[in-house]
Amino acid sequence: MSKQISLLITGGAGFVGSNLVEHFLDDDRIGLVRVIDDLSNGYYENVEEFLDHPKFEFVEGSITDYQLCEKVMKGIDKVSHQAALGSVPRSIENPMNTNEVNVGGTVNILHAALKADVERVVCAFSSSTYGDSKELPKVEANIGKPLSPYAVSKVTAEQYADVFGKTYGLNWIGLRYFNIYGPRQNPDNPYAAVIPIFCKAFIEGKGITINGDGETSRDFTYVANAIQANDRALFTTNKHALNQVYNTACGDQVTLNEMVQMLSEISGNEVPVHYGPERPGDVKHSRADISKIEYLLEYKPEVRFKEGLEKVYRWYEEEIKKAEEAGL
Repeated sequence: MSKQISLLITGGAGFVGSNLVEHFLDDDRIGLVRVIDDLSNGYYENVEEFLDHPKFEFVEGSITDYQLCEKVMKGIDKVSHQAALGSVPRSIENPMNTNEVNVGGTVNILHAALKADVERVVCAFSSSTYGDSKELPKVEANIGKPLSPYAVSKVTAEQYADVFGKTYGLNWIGLRYFNIYGPRQNPDNPYAAVIPIFCKAFIEGKGITINGDGETSRDFTYVANAIQANDRALFTTNKHALNQVYNTACGDQVTLNEMVQMLSEISGNEVPVHYGPERPGDVKHSRADISKIEYLLEYKPEVRFKEGLEKVYRWYEEEIKKAEEAGL
């Protein structure tokens, strides 16, 4: 077996990050999984089960601290950069904080990786980059104007990665996530995504509120697909695949109304549905063209939407049951 590598996962206590930690700790190609997370958007309990693992290291701290970025980068071969402040509404409330983390933090990670002679940085980007573009499906080369501070921050992070590749020779790959969902996504976060909120509502029999008419559509992507994309991006030997951005999705399109109907079928429950105003900064429709990532990274979605929705619904069901038994 070839030499094991050391991997740094930024934001490794977050939803996607902690799923990546679990995946890579079981990977024989990797000898060390180091995580940096300031726990502002991630949760200690997401990584608590890994603390005794001989290949795991946890560093509590922020990617906005450049000296700390340099410190955690020592001895690292590859980086999975997941740390970010998500949520369009949060960015509208506090654009300064979103910019500091998503832009400043990304520049810190890219520069620290460059100084440490890291082989490759894989960056989590966002489908929000497509902004006001009406084109469907979304193709990597064609983006519109961003509709929120969050989208601006992710476009800017992509541009910085591109410049670090062209100016400094840093190898990077960007993954434009399309609405990733799955286990460990917190439904109680004030900026929680729609799927955990809806799952919890169906389990508890409570009403839900849909922003708009419910015909807003997304290319919802189960987290196992994002893990596969990260794995392929970190380990591809195809030189033509480097220094590029890829849609990370299923190539499907599901409306919120369709999701509610599926949850009703999965749960066997009906819940009251209320319709409110559209949220400012939201994109109405989204569906990815995934031909580029299929061709250059040999990615293929493993879990389609309805299967993933049932998986995550059962996971939340079990988590809520455990919390009730523990008296929480």
